[in-house]
Amino acid sequence: MSQSTRRSFMTQMSSAAITLPLATAMHEADAAQNSSKARIKIGQIGTTHAHASGKLQTIRKFDQVYELVGVVEPDAKRRASLENSATYRGVKWLTEEDLLRVSGLQVVAVETEVRDLVSTAQRCVSAGLHIHLDKPAGENLSDFKKLLDAAEQQKLVVQMGYMFRYNKAFQLLFQAVRDGWLGEIFEVHAVISKTVGADARKRLAEYPGGAMFELGCHLIDAIVAVMGKPEKVTPFLRRTRPDLDDLADNQLAVFDYPKATATVRSALMEVDGFRRRQLVVCGDKGTIVIRPLEPPRMELTLSEANGDYRKGTQVVDLPKSGGRYDGDFVDLAKIIRGEKASDYPPAHDLAVQEAVLQASGLRTE
Repeated sequence: MSQSTRRSFMTQMSSAAITLPLATAMHEADAAQNSSKARIKIGQIGTTHAHASGKLQTIRKFDQVYELVGVVEPDAKRRASLENSATYRGVKWLTEEDLLRVSGLQVVAVETEVRDLVSTAQRCVSAGLHIHLDKPAGENLSDFKKLLDAAEQQKLVVQMGYMFRYNKAFQLLFQAVRDGWLGEIFEVHAVISKTVGADARKRLAEYPGGAMFELGCHLIDAIVAVMGKPEKVTPFLRRTRPDLDDLADNQLAVFDYPKATATVRSALMEVDGFRRRQLVVCGDKGTIVIRPLEPPRMELTLSEANGDYRKGTQVVDLPKSGGRYDGDFVDLAKIIRGEKASDYPPAHDLAVQEAVLQASGLRTE
């Protein structure tokens, strides 16, 4: 992708970078601003996604912005195990049918098992509701495209739950790329790994996409934001414990661009893997290294001064981060209220999903 084409792509997503200077006071300012507005009625379907509890905690934290009307969990045993937890204590348990009939309901957070995400989201969109949809968007690209098309026709937002979109370091990265600080990008290197136990391996082995499908998708989202849709994706899948299961637990994907390559690695046996999670973006005028990703630490190297940053290598003093999902739900409220457009158009989300499936060794047709 040429620098001019990349800048055009980034301009479509410019709000993601423009919001960075405001991020330090995002929670407090938005809470104050929204306290005089009618709260947005929201529900959650599913509690089994890995991010489900974190999303509900965030929704409940922003109680001046959102009115939680209920949570759907069809498994009675799971409901019983959750109802006395700090996250779910006091929530109203509803059937999906009852939730979708709540008067004034505007948005649903879809937090089911991955296999049920897109079909559940489709029912919500058919009911005329905005959705926050956790990742990845299923294993069938056609079904996801139908969902995006249906939402777009009804002018509904589908906000994907990729967890680094509102990370302060990633926002500055997007700004740097958009404004040309790094010049012509020639290399992106990304790693996102961890160690999982036997129970998690068993659950993840149900999906042939393995670690890349579960974890790598987060960084693929960022790579597409920076580089655009790849011309080709080549997956390398390794299974280190065939004695236990068929889990693809050690994966690499290579993304081809006209003047660049990008790589994503994801493994499920790396000791202290969170510490080495990283995203490195190299251009002919500078390099950004984000390592670790949470809480983010960013190192910026520039061949010439740009913005508030001098020539040379420096550690960036990033604004203090709130909760991992704060930015998602603050932004979602603004979109629903018509105060801004989504930073991530359907074309981006579709390109990401296609790349995720390709990187995971899955079919896209």
